[in-house]
Parts: sequence; structure tokens; C-alpha cells
Amino acid sequence: MLMANPATLRNLVTRYETLRSTHARLGTPESRRQLEDVSYTLCVTTGTRAVPDALAAAAARLHAVPSAASPGPADVQLTA
Repeated sequence: MLMANPATLRNLVTRYETLRSTHARLGTPESRRQLEDVSYTLCVTTGTRAVPDALAAAAARLHAVPSAASPGPADVQLTA
């Protein structure tokens, strides 16, 4: 299975949370459509069919990836 870029997953989760809050506050057809769109994209990106499953899959994937703050082997510069 293809794995989404961690930055893409973070962006989708953040966008979902923002739109969920916006829709709860506004309740407009436009806010509902945007929430449905990002929910669908999040599910497709994580290979799931339900938003709670997509959020759990995204969290697991993001937890398994080293954060940008901690350098990986390719990021370490050796000095002589």
C-alpha cells in the first residue's frame, strides 16, 4: 500500500479539524461540503472508509515517522 507523505497527512488532519469546527459553528451548506470533501480525501489517503478510522490511521502513521525536529541519518553532518 502506498503511504502518504507525513506533511500531507498533518495538513489533512489539521484541515479536517478546522473545517469540523467551522461547520459546527456555521452549519452552512458550503461548510458541510468542504468538511465532506476533506473527510473523503483523508479516508482515501489513509485507505479507510470512516473518518474515525482515518484519524486513527493518520495518528499511527505520524507517530511512526520521526519528527522534523529530530535529524535522521541523512540529516547528520559529519565533520573531520
